[in-house]
Amino acid sequence: MFNLIKRDLILQKKQLLFFIPFILVFIMMDKHPALTFLVASIFIPFNAYAYDEKAESNILLNSLPYTRTEIIASRYLGAIVYMISACGLTSLTLFLFNKSFTMTDMAIGSGLFLMFAAFSFPLFYILKPGYITTVLIISFLVLTAVGPTIATFLAEHLTAITDFIVSLSVPVLYSGTALLIIVLYAASWGVSTTIYQRKVF
Repeated sequence: MFNLIKRDLILQKKQLLFFIPFILVFIMMDKHPALTFLVASIFIPFNAYAYDEKAESNILLNSLPYTRTEIIASRYLGAIVYMISACGLTSLTLFLFNKSFTMTDMAIGSGLFLMFAAFSFPLFYILKPGYITTVLIISFLVLTAVGPTIATFLAEHLTAITDFIVSLSVPVLYSGTALLIIVLYAASWGVSTTIYQRKVF
């Protein structure tokens, strides 16, 4: 299964040359560090899915000596490995450019990535290939643009929920959020595995 994770890096060796410049764009635009960590985390996993979507490599993957469960596991575990690596490189880049950031920024960016991945990864196995990556990238950009406005609107109008969240202590809030993200990611993993095992290539 480790070889499947490594395969994504090998196939993307040309795209990886654009990783640092891609991150530098967000740093130079002085975007919030959490957003920079988020887009850095998305780069490799979604490029891997985009490649497989174009090359229809699922037929090849299923001819290899790996079970379908292992193929899905490599996607979900690989996404975590790439996220950690991306956060490390992004932290170093931010430090070299003397941009301030906190561990909270990294945690928020990573959490948002895992949530976005949890909702989007199963779509690659549910929908027909062709336009999934494009739709997801556009959806991500739209959410990035209007997300803060929607969050502010909901916070102002759903005061009962807002007051409840504000009343929670910081450790409880962080722990609860982390647990929710883990549950969503695990559920997504299970859904993708179930769909992929029944899929005919």
